[in-house]
Amino acid sequence: MLKSKLFSSSFIASITNKKSNFNFFHCSGRLLLEDVLKERIENFVKSAPVTVFMKGTQTEPMCGFSRNVKLILDLHRIPFKDFNVLEDEKIREGIKEFSDWPTIPQVYVNGKFVGGADIFMQMHKDGEIHKFFDAEGIPSRFSDKFEKTEG
Repeated sequence: MLKSKLFSSSFIASITNKKSNFNFFHCSGRLLLEDVLKERIENFVKSAPVTVFMKGTQTEPMCGFSRNVKLILDLHRIPFKDFNVLEDEKIREGIKEFSDWPTIPQVYVNGKFVGGADIFMQMHKDGEIHKFFDAEGIPSRFSDKFEKTEG
């Protein structure tokens, strides 16, 4: 008897007509998903002094803008950790909301959003990038604070 009541059309209709309950559960699930996604992004951003969300990887950038950011970091001998957004659509879209910045790549230094390729390239062209990294405690190869090694 209970089973027939649970699956009766009137019982199902009464559940589906309670939109506030459905929306509550739907919203709760969405918020939980957004919280999990935000936590994943935050954990990655904090996982290294310099992190880059990019299309492709350090060894194989998949777009010109990501490649330019990688080349600038390499030129300055700034090690960084990459995240290939092409492998995770949720992160690819979530990072744009997280930073309130519409484009990829995105550069983070000491957990703070610096900018996209355009800002990063302008900092490099203006000769400001090594000063910025010095101020963040990450000496560029062009910095007086950079430890030169033989070879």
